[in-house]
Amino acid sequence: MKNDIFKKFFITTAIDYTNDVIHIGHAYQKILADTLARYYRLKIGKENTYFLTGTDEYGTTNQKAAEKAELSPKEYVDGISSKNKEQIDYLNISYDRFIRTTDADHKEQVINFYKKSLENGDIYKDSYEGLYCEGCESYKTLTELNEEGECLLHPTRKIQKIQEENYFFKWSKYSDFLLDLLKDETFVLPEGKCKEMIAFVEQGLKDLPVTRPKYKVSWGIEAPNDTEHVLYVWFDALVNYFTAGKPLGFWEDDTKIVHILGKDNARWHALLWPAMLKSAGYRVPSTIYVHGFINLNGEKISKSRGNVIRPSDLVRDFGVDAVRYYFLKQGPIVEDVDISIDQLKEVYNSDLANGLGNTVSRIAKLAERSNLEFPWKFTQMLLIAKYLNH
Repeated sequence: MKNDIFKKFFITTAIDYTNDVIHIGHAYQKILADTLARYYRLKIGKENTYFLTGTDEYGTTNQKAAEKAELSPKEYVDGISSKNKEQIDYLNISYDRFIRTTDADHKEQVINFYKKSLENGDIYKDSYEGLYCEGCESYKTLTELNEEGECLLHPTRKIQKIQEENYFFKWSKYSDFLLDLLKDETFVLPEGKCKEMIAFVEQGLKDLPVTRPKYKVSWGIEAPNDTEHVLYVWFDALVNYFTAGKPLGFWEDDTKIVHILGKDNARWHALLWPAMLKSAGYRVPSTIYVHGFINLNGEKISKSRGNVIRPSDLVRDFGVDAVRYYFLKQGPIVEDVDISIDQLKEVYNSDLANGLGNTVSRIAKLAERSNLEFPWKFTQMLLIAKYLNH
């Protein structure tokens, strides 16, 4: 919601699936969110700024990855979550909490959230028959598949035709509420993504299954109204923001709440999450910022293509500040972008070694000769503003 006057700032990234360790395609939103968090800590104080990131650990994808590794689901997600945390630590990401959806306080909050929707009459039992992509952990319509009937984001995974009894969330009930939210030009950014969300709602929202039968997916938070069901991974995962923010006072009306995420997560954050919050009786986020994808040498980054690069690989070769600068300069702030190691080298030499590096060196020498001093806080804010304006 539009809120130009606020006392606190709460910023989040999407939490990453623990089916594999994150790569450089996941790095951008962490760096962008971190830059904003650092800026607001300087502007309104550390005590008024909170930055959340973490891992999404339940669901079919993680359960099957654990089975393949011959580990229990908890053992497997513990390992991947630890490695993901290590990767973002390489990037010097100054998060206030690294949340895990297996955390005890999150489980408690998800159950309470579900109960509120249930008590409000927004959850009911019915049968579902349709298409499901395990890669997205989401239900699909034919319009969301390519001509070969494959998921646009996971074309190597076979789309499943499933028929099962689930508990449904009355998503359709909140269509008008969502369209009103989307009229606010600051709610979903950039503008093109907002228009996509409006178009999706206008096509007609269908009620969404928010549980899975335990005999099909055992790795999940048990539904409080039916021990034979676990909560659907998206209903569980989205609540992580509320789990971290609410107890610390970062879900109040005086807080600007900003979610930064990739375009593959836009619909869930812009349309399902606000509807869930409305159903449970809570405020909605201020802004949902949706960025594009990062491709490497013209190709999607994926293990099957063998082109996965971890953030730690780049930091070891170029240093953390150079990597952060490169992603802020080249990142997919609106549309998809293509990056390459050669391009990173070029930016490193032209911008940092020769351009900015030379400028800072000359100014430092001039200031030293003239006995000038610049307050560090002022210098930090100038540098951050420079990054944000790229």
